[in-house]
Amino acid sequence: MDEEQFRHWSKQAAEWGVDYRNGLRDKPVRAQTAPGEIAAQIAATPPETGEAMETVFADFEKIVVPGMTHWQHPRFFAYFPANAAPASVVAEYLVSAMAAQCMLWQTSPAATELETRMVDWLRQALGLPENFSGVIQDSASTATLAAVLVMREKALAWRGNAEGLSGQAKLRIYASDQVHTSIDRAIWIAGIGEANLVRIPTSGPERAMDIAALETAIAKDRAAGLLPAGIIACVGGTSTGACDDIAATVAVARKENLYLHVDAAWAGSAMICPEFRALWAGVEGADSIVFNPHKWLGAQFDCSVQFIRDPEALVRTLAIRPEYLKTQGRDGIVNYSEWSVPLGRRFRALKLWFLLRCHGLEDLRRRIRNHVDWARLVCERLRTEQDFEIVTEPFLSLFSFRHRSAAEPDAHNLALLKRINDDGRIYLTQTRVDGAVAIRFQAGQFDMEKEDAEAAIRVILELARSNRS
Repeated sequence: MDEEQFRHWSKQAAEWGVDYRNGLRDKPVRAQTAPGEIAAQIAATPPETGEAMETVFADFEKIVVPGMTHWQHPRFFAYFPANAAPASVVAEYLVSAMAAQCMLWQTSPAATELETRMVDWLRQALGLPENFSGVIQDSASTATLAAVLVMREKALAWRGNAEGLSGQAKLRIYASDQVHTSIDRAIWIAGIGEANLVRIPTSGPERAMDIAALETAIAKDRAAGLLPAGIIACVGGTSTGACDDIAATVAVARKENLYLHVDAAWAGSAMICPEFRALWAGVEGADSIVFNPHKWLGAQFDCSVQFIRDPEALVRTLAIRPEYLKTQGRDGIVNYSEWSVPLGRRFRALKLWFLLRCHGLEDLRRRIRNHVDWARLVCERLRTEQDFEIVTEPFLSLFSFRHRSAAEPDAHNLALLKRINDDGRIYLTQTRVDGAVAIRFQAGQFDMEKEDAEAAIRVILELARSNRS
């Protein structure tokens, strides 16, 4: 591809993106293809000679697009959002064009220094104290793994990386059963083992860790010769929005000298609104916090921010400094690859800079407040219907419900969910609450309007009653 072709197809791709966004309301939210249908249209062997971009682009539109679930659709109410505000998308065009590998300060000084400033902008936006610094990770899974590795190294007096875990005391990590499965994976990858992830029972409508049970579990493990290493608390769990009592958990962590990591991957974005900060009261006492601007705030995936009270412990855990990675003649610089599990790093800060400057915090607050209000609108409307029950009350913009039926409840609600998603006008997902199926609803897509919430009500009621059991 020569310079003029590059210019032409770059413009074509950008214009396609605008048209795609403008037409999303006319598309089904979830891909309507059958398994294997896309693969069947793709050649089984790679081409020996190049093909014209016209052909490649046409196949993209014909084969790929119909098999995509449209995460930027304003009626995407499934999972949590993966928003990509247009300003963020434009920044990603530029990042892709420069294609820099931003592992060290010297490999792109602007990327490092902008990252430092953007993390501090977000710290201020969330109301966190000045003693937190941070780093942009790819996802909350990586941030949580980094936190677990620090827990491991601190508990083992920094011997884990050097000596391995064989012969060391068994480490114990504490969390409720409401935390994300990324915690399980972090425990596996860190070599601690699933059996040493201690599940603390929850209580109350918030489904928060029982603090007395947490203290009892730690004492029991110490008495058994096990080595407590850390606690992972949750603000806005994926299933129903479970929220631990952060201040009480901080108190336990300080008393027991344990590292505390707070997973606020989704709900953390809402903390730019001061009225929601009571949900994580006491968070300033945590050792690390993760939240994902790529979920609710509008930054294109991937973009996860990990705030850290003691970056030296993180660097001591993760940094490797061979001669070829040293920056000669520059003292006191930050190399963020030493704060991350991967060595390679994308220029993620640019999309935050574009996003925050183009929208400002007040516009982002307005969107989040609207999502919270509109989710409650859907919840209250379903509550008035005798054949519906609200299973879990709204936590920010997330709640769950069931449709009552004479049929077996789980099968009936899964069948209803399938009808809704096959219909295509909206997209929902399921969870289990106290062992029984419930349907999740969360509002959070960047371009959602009140009419989209009202459309969700109409679709749910219509399809629930079109095939009564």
